[in-house]
Amino acid sequence: MPDAPQPRPGGVLAALRNLEGGVLVLAFLVSMALPLIDAVGRPFGGFAVPGSATYRAQLTLWLAFLGGLLATRERRHLTLSTAEVFGHAKARDVARLFSSAVAAAVCSVLAYSAWGVVLADRAQGEVLAIGLPVWISECVMPVALALIAIRLAWGAADGWRGRALAFGAMAFAFGLGAVPAVGHALWVPVLAVIVLAALVGAPVFVAMGGIALLLFFKDSVPVASVTAEVYRLMLSPTLPAIPLLTACGYVLAESHASLRLVRFFRALFGWMPGGVAVLVAAVCALFTTFTGGSGITIMALGGLLYPILREEKYPEGFSLGLVTASGSLGLLYPPSLPVILYAVVASVPADSLYLAGLLPGTLLVLLVALYGIRVGGKVQAPRQAFSFKEALFSGWAAKWELSVPVLVVVLFTTGMATMVEAAAVAFAYAIVIECFVMRDIHPVRELPGVLLKAGVLCGSVLILLASAMGLTSWLVDAQIPMALLAAVRTHIHSPVVFLLVLNVVLLVLGSVLEIYSAIIILAPLVAPIGAAFGINPIHLGVVFLANLELGFLFPPVGLNLFLSSSRFNKPLPELYRHVLPFLLILGIGVLLITYMPWMTTGILGLLGR
Repeated sequence: MPDAPQPRPGGVLAALRNLEGGVLVLAFLVSMALPLIDAVGRPFGGFAVPGSATYRAQLTLWLAFLGGLLATRERRHLTLSTAEVFGHAKARDVARLFSSAVAAAVCSVLAYSAWGVVLADRAQGEVLAIGLPVWISECVMPVALALIAIRLAWGAADGWRGRALAFGAMAFAFGLGAVPAVGHALWVPVLAVIVLAALVGAPVFVAMGGIALLLFFKDSVPVASVTAEVYRLMLSPTLPAIPLLTACGYVLAESHASLRLVRFFRALFGWMPGGVAVLVAAVCALFTTFTGGSGITIMALGGLLYPILREEKYPEGFSLGLVTASGSLGLLYPPSLPVILYAVVASVPADSLYLAGLLPGTLLVLLVALYGIRVGGKVQAPRQAFSFKEALFSGWAAKWELSVPVLVVVLFTTGMATMVEAAAVAFAYAIVIECFVMRDIHPVRELPGVLLKAGVLCGSVLILLASAMGLTSWLVDAQIPMALLAAVRTHIHSPVVFLLVLNVVLLVLGSVLEIYSAIIILAPLVAPIGAAFGINPIHLGVVFLANLELGFLFPPVGLNLFLSSSRFNKPLPELYRHVLPFLLILGIGVLLITYMPWMTTGILGLLGR
């Protein structure tokens, strides 16, 4: 039954929604245009927009905080999967009130922290090339965070009593800061409250930012240090690629690309025993490449692929397991967003990481496809005769979507464009294809809505990354990574054993944490330990991401399990049984990737990297 239409806000609220949406769409388009101009202008005497890098940093800042504001409005911030366990309505209401009140309190203090950064930069007097003072652009941070806090407090409950408690929590947070002696004495209980709020539904960025604020406050360091780290993040030359690739993926996902890809792969593999199962693995892998493993694959393709499998006489359990497992395949292929995010967080080259992931990613797809062939042969699923004409015509119809990852790889491996420029080209290419060539998306009526959906994911990822930078700064100052490294080396002496322990830890944590959260939280801790054991950082990155891909299926709270349960209206215990064969198969693949490093480093050696 479709959801009942929601009343649209009027007056000031409607104006605010239109303003934030319009500015976000404009920021996306300008973020695409700047690197595109630089890439196109390079062959013509190196023409570039003066101060382009500075503008990109500011635009990424706006995309992060406006997207975060939009994600708050849509209640789409990244949260821990454990929040899904609340089945009783009363328990959900209590969890919502508690988590939202804590989140509102933390965001209000983060807004205060951001305002301190704005004031400090105002005193420096830095001006953009167009004459606009930098501090004015930076005001998006405190304004967006303040609005996020208000929205969280307002959404904490449906009645005034609950909302009053949430606004009271904001006042209480400032009260603790105003009386440092009391705040220092209560920092452990407050820390426990923040962690508990994250466990029952508060956004992960709230937990990261709140813990960072508390730890700096405990050490009598100004809380502005948390948001000051955002600028170190914004200077990352690869970071602007994240919103561009996010938008590219959403444009492709919102078009009819899935239908064209299904037709092509059916023509290609339909003659094989288990050919439809191979088709599902291939289409899902390619779709996840565009969407970054954010769950869109199962939600967007599940309703299309599951009926196809059942019509071809595949068992129900196998069909459910295949669609659920295939929802995370392709995570290692370009232009997958998690690869870019890991590259930024772990400070490794994104292009090398993409190249290193080609063979491991293909291995995981092949393992699932081979199991599908085996099952298809056993059930004697019907096959269609191979038609060269149909393969040619369907391939021609899907040529634009198939060429997107090829375009990205060619541009940055040949040195024709930087990663950000390649992402901008891919974004522009997707718009041209879907809006003007295939005409699946109307450029005026529908494209802005697609970009707003992309802004939700983009904002939730970037604001989480920005919040994590403050916590990472405190961890470095407190020498926590060095202490963790010393503890690991005391008990583990072999790189082989370390990788095995890493497999287990990432498998478990990857099932609890949303993938972007897992990368941001764990990569800064894992990367230096891997380096200490002499493990190639590119190989470590591929192993890290492959394990998280497997974590999507790991019971009891793997993300794909929840999405599939919701999409197909199946109980979780039933899905556990259906995905177990795929979990074992992909687990073998991850172990092969882990202990056969030539699979990742071999291609880099051939290319002289």
